[in-house]
Amino acid sequence: MRLGVVAFLAAAPLLAAPALAQQKINVGHLADYSGPTSDVGVPYGNGVADALSYINKHGGAGGKVQMNVDAIDYGYQVPRSIAAYKKWVGRDNVVAIFGWGTADTEALISFVTKDQVPYMSASYAGALTDPVGRAEKTEKPAPFNFFYSPSYSDANRGLVQWAADDWKKKGGSTKPKYVHMGANHPYPNAPKAAGEGYATELGFEVLPAIQYPLAPGDFTAQCLTLKQSGANYAYLGNTSGSNVSMLKACQTAGVEVQFLANVWGMDENAAKAAGAAANGVAFPVGTGALWGDNVPGMALVKEVAKQSDPSGANYRAIHYLRGVCATFYMSEAIAIAAQKGKVTGPAIAQALQSKKDWVPAKLDGVCRPSTWTATDHRPTTQVEVYKVAVAGATEPPVGELMQKGVIKFAKSATINLPRKPEWLGW
Repeated sequence: MRLGVVAFLAAAPLLAAPALAQQKINVGHLADYSGPTSDVGVPYGNGVADALSYINKHGGAGGKVQMNVDAIDYGYQVPRSIAAYKKWVGRDNVVAIFGWGTADTEALISFVTKDQVPYMSASYAGALTDPVGRAEKTEKPAPFNFFYSPSYSDANRGLVQWAADDWKKKGGSTKPKYVHMGANHPYPNAPKAAGEGYATELGFEVLPAIQYPLAPGDFTAQCLTLKQSGANYAYLGNTSGSNVSMLKACQTAGVEVQFLANVWGMDENAAKAAGAAANGVAFPVGTGALWGDNVPGMALVKEVAKQSDPSGANYRAIHYLRGVCATFYMSEAIAIAAQKGKVTGPAIAQALQSKKDWVPAKLDGVCRPSTWTATDHRPTTQVEVYKVAVAGATEPPVGELMQKGVIKFAKSATINLPRKPEWLGW
């Protein structure tokens, strides 16, 4: 696959509204459609792309700002992300970027800060949450970094809190054991200290971490190590493709543990691929609904999805919905900036920080309320924990499996974490 895929989505100004002052801006979209996280990068990236296309076809952001979109598949390679960024800022004068991974997003913090380009990433690393650098553990301030979802660290803490409550419900009388699992990579490592620290605080025995690659493979050795450790709760830090291999291998090895997957570590496609091995996995869901749920905002999501599937028949995974939400937040911020004058990076950032408990228009029930401020870029500290239930063979298409209830995602708990100042920035 070639590196650059340029998709100019700008449409002509609507003739029916000549009085509106039209603006045109350039935005970048960095996606992983071919790299080791493409299992979740494809649905998320499609959500961003479809949302941008839909918005432009309906007059642009706020009905008046057309977005010229340059989408680049960087294959989850940091040097390519930096090259793309330099192109966008140096030649294309982009005013906003939709980003992807943790390693590349963190590598670009200083760049986007210097150039004042708001960067809406699909990385939810805690290192992106301190815009002023006031927290003790903040390595560098990130005033132009934003994301939609609980941070990786808060989601991990939420899962640990859920595990502590689960242990009590099960009548556990001994000290529960917790283990972090994942590749030695910035993404799975991002919440490691936060999760282990909170587990220790809640009375867990924290075991040595177990590493396994981001790419799918034979993880029998890791499963045997996990079994021998006696862990009660195991956090899976990789994306879903790698986790499917882990779940299957551990099922074969007879491992009895409660798996806790990160937000990119489980979805409908992974549950189908893992089958019975995914049964019981707990994970955070960053949206208020699944595809097709009866909530007001689903009508708009289905219209957006028709940009790449006019039939509307394709089932869309939860990552697609998160991509749609992130895009509409940025679009509405661009619209707010346009109302005040020229659309610039600082104006967009200020707009993103201007609303409280924000849900984009017509997306009620899909996008969870988010608040970014000038001193805190944690959009929410509420973690919705779901459990996977697999009740039969998973050979049919994922949409059919979800519709018939062969695969179910059932909400298990809502964890409201305190917004501790000392948790900012990590």
